[in-house]
Amino acid sequence: MKKTKTERCYSIVLTGGHAGTTALAVVKEIKRRHPSWKICWIGARTAIEGKSVPTIESRLFPEMGIDFKPIFTGRLQRKFTFWTIPSLLKIPFGFVHAFILLLTARPKVILSFGGFAAFPVVVTGALLGIPVVIHEQTMTVGRANKFSAPFAQKIALAREESLEFFPKEKCVVVGNPVLPEIEKILAKSEISDPPQILVTGGSRGSTTVNALVGEVLEELLSKYQLIHHTGEIDFPKFEKKKSELKSESQERYEVYSHIPAKDMPKILARADILVGRAGANTVSEIVAAKKPSILIPLPFSYLNEQAKNADFARKFGVAKVLPQESLTGQELLKEINGTVDGWQAIVSRVRDRRSPDIGASGRLVSLIEEYL
Repeated sequence: MKKTKTERCYSIVLTGGHAGTTALAVVKEIKRRHPSWKICWIGARTAIEGKSVPTIESRLFPEMGIDFKPIFTGRLQRKFTFWTIPSLLKIPFGFVHAFILLLTARPKVILSFGGFAAFPVVVTGALLGIPVVIHEQTMTVGRANKFSAPFAQKIALAREESLEFFPKEKCVVVGNPVLPEIEKILAKSEISDPPQILVTGGSRGSTTVNALVGEVLEELLSKYQLIHHTGEIDFPKFEKKKSELKSESQERYEVYSHIPAKDMPKILARADILVGRAGANTVSEIVAAKKPSILIPLPFSYLNEQAKNADFARKFGVAKVLPQESLTGQELLKEINGTVDGWQAIVSRVRDRRSPDIGASGRLVSLIEEYL
């Protein structure tokens, strides 16, 4: 890294549809190295089409002094809903809006984390002659990154398994950035009493995982401290369930609609076991923190990416993978009990292993610096 580059003030654009803590980790590294850089985030204001559920980025980045610019564009949906056609009709407007936003920001480089909101920014940026770097977080390839690849100067990958989906001459494997606070989490030496179980369906929650937990909620609370991240949609239902529990069970049940990114490292460090989906960021965090986990991959994720993410955690040694299709609440409870019984053996097996994502933020920022 040249000294002259650290002394100059550059404007850069970060963009993505659901980058979450990966983007936050990169922002922290940029601010550590280059406090004078102006960072603009172009992304979605809401996480779900037709619902007023804010994205992590829209909540967090303005508080950090990041210039958050919501983009007016559409998205492809897995299921046909009332909002599908209106969303598709908005896609062309995304390119016009991206053009306006980029002319205003005038960035030296664009870093895209994929997702529907990023694609018009990448295409428009390339047409304006702005260097584009994209980062793929999964074990496969996201749709937006697949279509963005021809417009990128460099493609940073979390896993070498993604090489088959991109032009190899553009690719470099850097890992998946995790928060520095999570990188510092040490494997616990002993399980808590009572054991602490963190349930999360990712940043937006999972109605399926919530339903499984709901089936055995009282049985779980009779033995464990439960930290339950429901997401916005299911939160009122589980808040009501908590109010109907006995006082002792209420004390053992923490239920949250949203866990701020700044609080997640402390909660993850507290937890003895995680139960949740197998998104790329969740998998990176449990591997970095060496957290025994039970993963329930989303069965209809693109290219079966969550199953492959989960298998990565299984091979590392921290995760048991349960298919959603035939899973019941009682079976999940049995697996939690078994993981508690085998907790010490799991932690001992992975204690001295190193996650490939440690230092990924620095490697990705170094890649950006090459284009300045």
